[in-house]
Amino acid sequence: MVADRRHTEQGNERKQQLLQAAERSFTQKGYGATRISDICAAAGVAKGLFYWYFPTKESLFAELVRTMRLNLRRAQAAAMDPATDAVTRIRQGAEASVRFMAEHQPYFALLDVERTDDALAAVLKEGSDVYAADVRRLLLEAQQAGTVPDGDVEFYVVGVLGTVSAYSNAHRKGRLAMPIDDLAQLVGEWITLALSGRSTPPVPGRGVPSRR
Repeated sequence: MVADRRHTEQGNERKQQLLQAAERSFTQKGYGATRISDICAAAGVAKGLFYWYFPTKESLFAELVRTMRLNLRRAQAAAMDPATDAVTRIRQGAEASVRFMAEHQPYFALLDVERTDDALAAVLKEGSDVYAADVRRLLLEAQQAGTVPDGDVEFYVVGVLGTVSAYSNAHRKGRLAMPIDDLAQLVGEWITLALSGRSTPPVPGRGVPSRR
């Protein structure tokens, strides 16, 4: 049993090495220009070992996307207080998402480029659908509690996801030069106030306290 467990742990480490090497190669060269041999060289493994874990480059990319999606959802879950209301949890999850995207800027910049690749569209849509389902569930809970106005829940889903994505993208491209904690706070405030319909969302420098 000890030997089997050691073999499994070593296998997981090798697989993780390949995923990390692939992420570096994809973000540096782009998905299309990266060859399997490039990934193997970066990971320091033989090409045969690559095919032990992944039948194709596309399958490795899909695994990378799913791994990052799982890590993002873990970060969101860790930031959410289950004792709070649904709108607060949406805010907490949004702020965690902004920070996570900032910590993994090269990866999300890669996704910005590769979204137009038909071969990768399905796995990227799969991720978008998962995030939408998470937000939709919280929004329905908020509507039932009366903290979000009645209306088309899909409109709200698009608004929440779009706000996180758009502001993170702008920060990644240097259009918003501010500390990431400040941006996360502002995005959280923007989403909270937009969902409540109580007032105009905040603008930097207009009464929103900095966390610095």
